Amino acid sequence: MKILIIEDEKELAQNMADYLSAENYLCEFAATYAQAIEKINLYQYDCILLDLMLPGGNGLQVLQLLKEKNRQEGVIIISAKNALDDKVSGLKSGADDYLAKPFHLPELSARIYSLIRRKQFNSTNSIEQNELQIDILAKTVKVKDETVNLTRKEFELLLFFIGNKNRVVSKSALAEYLSGDIADMLDNHDFIYAHIKNLKKKLSDAGCGNYLKTLYGTGYKWEI
Repeated sequence: MKILIIEDEKELAQNMADYLSAENYLCEFAATYAQAIEKINLYQYDCILLDLMLPGGNGLQVLQLLKEKNRQEGVIIISAKNALDDKVSGLKSGADDYLAKPFHLPELSARIYSLIRRKQFNSTNSIEQNELQIDILAKTVKVKDETVNLTRKEFELLLFFIGNKNRVVSKSALAEYLSGDIADMLDNHDFIYAHIKNLKKKLSDAGCGNYLKTLYGTGYKWEI
């Protein structure tokens, strides 16, 4: 997965890239409006992190270019806290999400995961993978036509893993995804292990293949 970080604060941009690179993303930078336009004209990305205040131009102009080119990249605006006008203008111009500075890096990672998942599943209401069948709208799961009863958290995790198949998902990203803003206040991630253990057992008992792999010390990966 490739991400373009459009941000003129070099330290912040590097901090984001360091964290996301550890999550197995490939990150590229643009520190000015001109650099952003050049990158977008040359390359495709899975997600764009966009600061609206840029040397030489405005992030809203970047959004307009993406719209004119009918580009499908997910865009998350990153801008000053309490900048309500920026948020409204950006979302109206086609951005998918908004994150106010300062923010926690695990939250940023979780937003990216969530956005990419929405983009991946937006064109279909069902997913079929070998013996596994998922109805996204009905929120039902079947293995070999037999219903598997999952909790809401387990269902969300299953979609999360399939949407990021063949990628390592860290424990911190899972904690942020499941708990939102309170994730960094939790003493440990035992609740993650419990949800994943239950999900794996239910799928296995129903006859589903062992697609969800545990990578000790790193995280988890849905391999297919």
